[in-house]
Amino acid sequence: MRLLSFNVNGIRAIEKKGFLDWLEKESPDILGLQETKAHPEQLNEKILKPDGYQSFWSAAEKKGYSGVALYTKTKPKSVEEGLGVKEFDSEGRTLIADYGDFILFNIYYPNGGAGNQRVPFKMKFYEAFLKKAESLRKKGKALIICGDVNTAHTEIDLARPQENEKNTGFLPEERAWVSKFIHCGYVDTFRHFVKGAGHYSWWDYKTGARVRDVGWRIDYFFVTKNLLPRLQKAFILKDVQGSDHCPVGIELK
Repeated sequence: MRLLSFNVNGIRAIEKKGFLDWLEKESPDILGLQETKAHPEQLNEKILKPDGYQSFWSAAEKKGYSGVALYTKTKPKSVEEGLGVKEFDSEGRTLIADYGDFILFNIYYPNGGAGNQRVPFKMKFYEAFLKKAESLRKKGKALIICGDVNTAHTEIDLARPQENEKNTGFLPEERAWVSKFIHCGYVDTFRHFVKGAGHYSWWDYKTGARVRDVGWRIDYFFVTKNLLPRLQKAFILKDVQGSDHCPVGIELK
């Protein structure tokens, strides 16, 4: 089973860049998208119902902002929108799909914003998410969490750590929360297999950072430890274009 996660930075923009051809070629069993920036009624049938897939959407109340989607070959038992907290759910950041043998969270975590002004909101979101995840993990559920976490965890997860210690995405409190999350029993799947530096999933458009590979690893797949026996591979598809992010993925038995 192949699962992918991709912050597309606008589903309508990436559709024009060959997204559906890429989806057909890659053919993941499950694909979580973040930052879709669209309501379903704004989209055509080809995007809503690609061959072989069902899709589920959560859109922000504000047009052209945030949003997540799920493409899946297998119909989940249920799909839930949001964390049950209005201030977060109005931004269309969360889809939770129950597949029976695991529960998938597809999340677009908040950005700390210009001047770090949204960092308190981001930290509150992190805690609300953790509370929801822990309520399921403690019942013995197997969880897969994918999405744009908007934080590089350690110094090897971005090209220029010293320059970014006071910038959102690499603040001490953001990094400490990722450490706390992992300590609760969630595995960073990429780091389970790959220990070295130089692996990124986001590059700043404004500075042309992708050409120079001056990036950040802020897109993740986490799994609960009870899924480790099924985890075969974790990877970053750095050559996939069309967004300022690239897809990340895992393979499960």
